[in-house]
Amino acid sequence: MRTAKLHDMTKGWFIGNFEPTLYRTNNVEVAVKSYSAGTYERRHYHKIATEITVVTKGKICMNSKEYVAGDIIIMEPGEITDFLAMTDAENVVVKLPGANNDKYEV
Repeated sequence: MRTAKLHDMTKGWFIGNFEPTLYRTNNVEVAVKSYSAGTYERRHYHKIATEITVVTKGKICMNSKEYVAGDIIIMEPGEITDFLAMTDAENVVVKLPGANNDKYEV
């Protein structure tokens, strides 16, 4: 059995081909990401990966649409989005496949 602490992972990413990781693979990336209200990520897209975001706490905004706990958003390759934490928020993020350096700002 192996264990780890989420706070030791980089930006909440704990499965994927990066360091540190609990499970190294190129097949998928998984994170639990926490945001303070007002955190903003610029518009971006992925050329390879599909990104699935599950809002687990709080309220967020992507592409001018609000999402709350329980909402699931799927961004296909090439789809552009931004991200704003409207309140303190937490998301589970899954990227398929795990594609290193596959984030392109617009």
